[in-house]
Amino acid sequence: MNKNPYPGQFIVFEGLDGSGTTTQSELLLKYLKRKNKKAYLTSEPTSSLIGGLIKSQIAGEWKSSPECLQLLFTADRAHHLEKEIIPLLKKGITVICTRYLLSALAYGNLDIKDEKWLMGINKKFILPDITFLLKVSPKTCIQRIKKERFHKELFEKEEKLRGVYKNYLKFAKKPAPYRTKGSGAGLKNIYIIDGEKPIKKVFDEIQKIYEKYC
Repeated sequence: MNKNPYPGQFIVFEGLDGSGTTTQSELLLKYLKRKNKKAYLTSEPTSSLIGGLIKSQIAGEWKSSPECLQLLFTADRAHHLEKEIIPLLKKGITVICTRYLLSALAYGNLDIKDEKWLMGINKKFILPDITFLLKVSPKTCIQRIKKERFHKELFEKEEKLRGVYKNYLKFAKKPAPYRTKGSGAGLKNIYIIDGEKPIKKVFDEIQKIYEKYC
């Protein structure tokens, strides 16, 4: 996993479904555009053919092994980087992405205990310049999801979310090769944000971190 070598900034939002990643990434996009900065918002899984396969499995429309699902995520990520993210970064455009490597590790490690294998299949990808991990309890996330959707997807069950929640915090604090040196939650490029605060207060904290390091 390599540091982003391109002129554009790569910023990722991570967290459980219902944690507010979409809301906060959209707020950051609007903020950057108000400052006349070129910015682009994307997400994983993508809307590509591979992303569609992933989404249909998460929705319970078909089933494969956990390893197969993670390899699909990896293929989708490789395509995403090659066709969308890296070309934009090369042009100096800030790319904001909801879900990326940290999600792959947090969700993947739920059923695949071999952390080296999970990291290995993602080792060729670039690291974000900044990752914002929105820390919201599984119980709160489930409550938010129930207000917005009529059905729960594969990972949107509180018991599973508790395991994913622990994995997010575990991997967020891991040393290299996943992390680079610095501060935040012990290392530089991942910042754990209390996502249970009001939306504006959450974004105020994100904005301060962005302004400090970007």
